[in-house]
Amino acid sequence: MPRSATEILDLPLDVRPEPDELIRAAMQWHFDPDTGSPFWLEQAKSLPFDPLTDVRNHADLTLFPPLTAELRDVPAQDLVPRGYGQRPDVVGVFESGGTTGAPKRVVLLRDWLERMLHWSNLNLDAHGFPRDVDWLGLVPTGPHIVGEYFRRSAATHGRYGFTLDLDPRWVKKLIAAGRRADADAYAEHLVDQAAFVLRTQDIGVLTVTPPLLERIARRDDLAELVNEKVRAIRWGGTQLDPDSRYLYKTEVFPDTVLCGNYGSTMILGFAGERPGLPDDAGCVFDPYSPYVMFSVVDPETLRPVGYGDRGRVLVHHVSKSFFLPNNLERDTATRIEPLDGRAGDAVADIAPVATFENEAVIEGVY
Repeated sequence: MPRSATEILDLPLDVRPEPDELIRAAMQWHFDPDTGSPFWLEQAKSLPFDPLTDVRNHADLTLFPPLTAELRDVPAQDLVPRGYGQRPDVVGVFESGGTTGAPKRVVLLRDWLERMLHWSNLNLDAHGFPRDVDWLGLVPTGPHIVGEYFRRSAATHGRYGFTLDLDPRWVKKLIAAGRRADADAYAEHLVDQAAFVLRTQDIGVLTVTPPLLERIARRDDLAELVNEKVRAIRWGGTQLDPDSRYLYKTEVFPDTVLCGNYGSTMILGFAGERPGLPDDAGCVFDPYSPYVMFSVVDPETLRPVGYGDRGRVLVHHVSKSFFLPNNLERDTATRIEPLDGRAGDAVADIAPVATFENEAVIEGVY
């Protein structure tokens, strides 16, 4: 007997749906007046196709127009599917970086958070991250979804999570205004705070951005503390070039596991570094397919580039709680073949574009 859309969207955490079956189930859920969100039900009225009948597989998602910019103004409650009822279990409303115009917003529901965490924790296990140790996070909190994922990762994979305030919007404003010295002083202020925690607490996992990890590595006393205490470092937010990755793994933190993330608010999560990569290679990131699927495309035609070639990262998110196809991210990447049985692409050599939505892209500390 065929499974219902709800059964497919609610599969156990350790079961991956068949990619095209997931797409069809998501269309039934998100475009049924009883279960879909007000946002998508309204959008459906102007689509030149019927999602219920015309979208049958991953490739058909490209029929949808790019609507990510709409998330700047839509009321948050209009993004929640009606199928969750009157009291949906909302973890929070989170924003994009907001450094290339007004921020976009997404709503994180608990069922997706738990699904993403389950997958992420398995990836950490595959890299050899220790369980039940304390974590320290130098990551954005406040409106940024990465802070929520840090707190929940620390609680479900680790023991206690120690966090520091990091405001990437302020740093990027300082840099844009030519106040580089003030931006540097703020970054050093963050590292100073991290030093207090590292000296007094038994930190086993450090979550940090590459610019701040570089500053930690420059201070001999802090690098020694990390080597003494920290058993794994999880980095993300900006790119880490292969030469720096090799140096950290072999010379600066030789006995510490180093693992990267590539994330985005608009996909409600992140891709994880593929386990088993050589020390002298760049990072390859695999998304949580088929819920999150990458395509590396020519930004003009939106057609996939060849494997090994560079292009823009195009993202589809397809889950019970959220649907966002054809989101052209601000990053470029090298297209990599996916793992067996996975839909979409893997990505490597992440780098930001110079401008995004007519605004200059500034990385700063994140």
